[in-house]
Amino acid sequence: MVNSFSPARAGALALGLAAALFAPTTLAQDAPPACPAPLPVGPEGIDFYTPPDSLPDADHGSIIWTRSYADGSATIAGGTNTLLLYTQEGIHGDTVATSGYMVVPDGDAPEGGWPVVTWAHGTTGIADQCAPTINDPSYDKDARDTLLAGWVSKGFAVVCTDYEGLGTPGDHPYLIGPSEGKAVLDIVRAARQYDTRIGSRVVISGHSQGGHAALWAASIAPDYTPELDVLSTIAFAPANSLETEVPLLSAVGNTTSLSGTVALIVRGLSIANASLDVVDILTKDAAALYPQTLTECSIDLDSNSSFGGVGANDLIAPGAKLTDVTTQLKDNDPTYLTGISQPVLVLQGSSDTTVFPFTTAAMVKNLVAGGVDITEQIFTGATHLSIIDVGASNATDYLVSVFSQ
Repeated sequence: MVNSFSPARAGALALGLAAALFAPTTLAQDAPPACPAPLPVGPEGIDFYTPPDSLPDADHGSIIWTRSYADGSATIAGGTNTLLLYTQEGIHGDTVATSGYMVVPDGDAPEGGWPVVTWAHGTTGIADQCAPTINDPSYDKDARDTLLAGWVSKGFAVVCTDYEGLGTPGDHPYLIGPSEGKAVLDIVRAARQYDTRIGSRVVISGHSQGGHAALWAASIAPDYTPELDVLSTIAFAPANSLETEVPLLSAVGNTTSLSGTVALIVRGLSIANASLDVVDILTKDAAALYPQTLTECSIDLDSNSSFGGVGANDLIAPGAKLTDVTTQLKDNDPTYLTGISQPVLVLQGSSDTTVFPFTTAAMVKNLVAGGVDITEQIFTGATHLSIIDVGASNATDYLVSVFSQ
């Protein structure tokens, strides 16, 4: 069969060709934007905490991978729990992988996104198994879980870091402020990357070591995460003034309640500064137990078979030179922080024998003198552990008022 090619058909083809040649070149501009690539899902079990050889080539606070945390040891009720592995700037300036989790309330996010609280946990230890997301060996677990669940129920997203080196490769630089603060802030960035319903309005909070971390995060936030609108900080019994307490251990007597924590403080300093020969400042008994700081959690370090069997007056060797130690402790003391531009609420128990009320009062006085808008609430009879439960109502009322402004 021979196809005919009429003049009318030829004219139609010519018009079509002309239209194609001279049409405005807006097709690429009018096309819908490409959907972002799905975030990687991490492996199950403990393998989740070992990052790939190559970390994301992006700014700190980037997600490495995620997975559901519905049945995790630190799961918070009232929302969807997700485990995160994300990047932060590590203590030595390199990019490291840090773990943590996020809880998003059920229901629809308000205009502007979910307000978010980034929570910093209290002392659990330095060994990897001491990460709250792995087995949550926290002294304050029950009171903390109740507090955070209450915040989720009021419509606040909550994010909780494990800190650098807890669960993930490398050692945890215990009570080293810049490392803690960056972990606390970068998990907010990671959570916002994972769920775009999370807004930029942030309150920082924490207990004990976490109170220390919260104050450090508040100080570095304007430069480290300038896109976050940090509204306030709530610190429960924040660790402080260690440079004055450690040299006085010999005068404390044979009490053992702080011995495990002091061992962790010494280890944290050595992790941050390998040139600091801290073993030389320990007594023979303390030095023999010192390797346990890398293998045992705080609960076990406080047992009679570990540092719980060593009196505070038998930790530091007589005549030990503490100049370098006290210098580093002071460098990490929140008492001397600058750059905290938003209000701070400190909650302190009058019967706290871990973070002493008189040192917290001195810290508050010094921060106020430096221009920080800080309020201290003292709870009569409250201890270091009970302060979360006793102060929960005041802290929650304060949090609601901050986010309502």
